[in-house]
Amino acid sequence: MTEDSQRNFRSVYYEKVGFRGVEEKKSLEILLKDDRLDIEKLCTFSQRFPLPSMYRALVWKVLLGILPPHHESHAQVMMYRKEQYCDVLHALEVVRFVSDATPQVEVYLRMYQLESGKLPRSPSFPLEPEDEVFLAIAKAVEEMVEDSVDCYWIIRSFVNQLKNKYRESLPQLPKAFEQYLNLEDSRLLSHLKTCSALSKLPYDLWFKRCFAGCLPESSLQRVWDKVVSGSCKILVFVAVEILLTFKIKVMALNSAEKITKFLENIPQDSSDAIVSKAIDLWHKHCGTPVHSA
Repeated sequence: MTEDSQRNFRSVYYEKVGFRGVEEKKSLEILLKDDRLDIEKLCTFSQRFPLPSMYRALVWKVLLGILPPHHESHAQVMMYRKEQYCDVLHALEVVRFVSDATPQVEVYLRMYQLESGKLPRSPSFPLEPEDEVFLAIAKAVEEMVEDSVDCYWIIRSFVNQLKNKYRESLPQLPKAFEQYLNLEDSRLLSHLKTCSALSKLPYDLWFKRCFAGCLPESSLQRVWDKVVSGSCKILVFVAVEILLTFKIKVMALNSAEKITKFLENIPQDSSDAIVSKAIDLWHKHCGTPVHSA
């Protein structure tokens, strides 16, 4: 038996006996031992497998550019990141924009606004739609990451990735959603069109907030592994799978308002299965990245 076939046999065996991920975790640990982390291989791994929770923050920080590929620089770079965090926070405290009573996610928002030159004249000014998106993402990351410095930098970099890298892709996602839903269940798509619901679906929640506030963080982070590592298209398949999972409920609703209201507040107990099936759908339609560990 060749080394590759032995490895494949072990993976299938582990999966059958409930140890799915054992081999994958070992592969990731090998990648993380390199003196210079291979960004391309880390992206491929993250596209293909869920990241083990103990390594997720590290991999995200490397893929988002918060940390450089070189291991020996990590401690020093994070020290600089912490200094910058403290400087920005101190500046906001001096001008009394935040205090000890300010909710942490709002602190992160004000820090981001200050750094991007968009701090309003007063904290009492109404929030812009993009601020609401930031807060939704910040609330989700806060549940995933314990350290406040790591948390802020991941939020900041994730939001910037959406604004820059995915700026042209995100507006195309509703059309892609329609295309793939048609392939998976044309009758369900016809029902949405008949109810005039297609244009009123919660696309902002799905594609601008990347399901923050829709899926629980334990499921959400598996979706964001794919977004962070280079694919915002996974969001389309999560949306499609939500419709397929709740098809009977959606088909029974006969108005756009009722359908949208239901989809904005889907039951949380199905979310793990939805994400797993969405990732399978994504691989089915877009292919599986070749893992080259």
